[in-house]
Amino acid sequence: MSSKVQSTGPRAKDHQASTPESLPTPEANAEAIHFLNSLRQEELQMLFFSETLAMVSNTGEPQGELTIDVQRGTHKNISGTMLHCPLVHAFSRGFMDKMLCGNSLLGYLSWNLEIKEQQSHEFIKFHILPMERKMSLLKQEDQLAMTRSIKEGEEVKTEVTFFPWHSTAGFISESANLLLLRVMAWRRMVPSNARFLALDMEGKLCSSTYQALGSQTIQVDHQQVEVFIVEQTVHSDEGIPTSCQFYLLPDGHLAKRVQVGSPGCCMITKMPVIRERDEIEPRPVFEKKPLMWEEDMELYSRFLDRKEELRLSHTRYLQQHPEATALISDFLLFLLLRQPADVVTFAAEHFGPFATCWSPTPGLRSSNRPSPFRALDPESF
Repeated sequence: MSSKVQSTGPRAKDHQASTPESLPTPEANAEAIHFLNSLRQEELQMLFFSETLAMVSNTGEPQGELTIDVQRGTHKNISGTMLHCPLVHAFSRGFMDKMLCGNSLLGYLSWNLEIKEQQSHEFIKFHILPMERKMSLLKQEDQLAMTRSIKEGEEVKTEVTFFPWHSTAGFISESANLLLLRVMAWRRMVPSNARFLALDMEGKLCSSTYQALGSQTIQVDHQQVEVFIVEQTVHSDEGIPTSCQFYLLPDGHLAKRVQVGSPGCCMITKMPVIRERDEIEPRPVFEKKPLMWEEDMELYSRFLDRKEELRLSHTRYLQQHPEATALISDFLLFLLLRQPADVVTFAAEHFGPFATCWSPTPGLRSSNRPSPFRALDPESF
């Protein structure tokens, strides 16, 4: 159930509260929820790229251009923390029956394609009565707020609707739909019997389904490429269903879009560089082999040379410092005479007076013997 507030008039000042509709609220099924929960951040990040399609009439005449850009963005959550999330930006501008028209879309999504915020704007410059339609979606604490504004000439009609957040499970916004199609192309599959939620032309929740129409070979930029065709159908409760067919390349690029019943379509004119799946090769395993260095003449010769080099170096040092031999001989003599149980403490007490920071022994010995080990300085850490 959704609550709604309407306002009409040239400046949209008068507000009227309408009664909620008595129609049952549509719900997404388990297959759709499971598919959305299977999405992973690493998979979506592989589908971040920009693409441009030409809008052409049924006779092949250029009518405008459509650009879709999906990238990594940041969005402030309810607590004020900036979090990374998918950012979808799409815009088009062209002519329809020689009248200027265009639309723009900006959406922030979660990593399982839940809507955080979305802004859309559409206009048609009719000669007599220009039309402009704006819509915003914003996730609040426990609800989804939708604001729709339609301007025809000087008359503006504004409508604000609040959907309980639990009733939007499985909802696919316009921005989420563009990224969801890339996932289906990348996986080359459409969830079987999945029923999602979408908004119809009147801004009401309704069912949305996807159907795989198989593969087809088309010509793009003088190349024959295979595309995966997915048809999305929005089942409005009050109007006729609307369908749109998407011709997708293996890495998610949109090769062609056809609105069923529309005289024109969108298609790419230049073949993009297809991104292939990264195949992670297993790490090579090297068996450990024993090193028989004694049997290797070169290694054994280097060992003998190094051994002799160290022996001469040690002998030369002791000859240059005879006091070292005297200290060690003196220590070993006292050690063998007293034969202490704690050799480490005995060595510390023996060599302690040679340290520069050694404190002199007091005239009156205390019963609490000081430790022979140097105290650690906490500032040295």
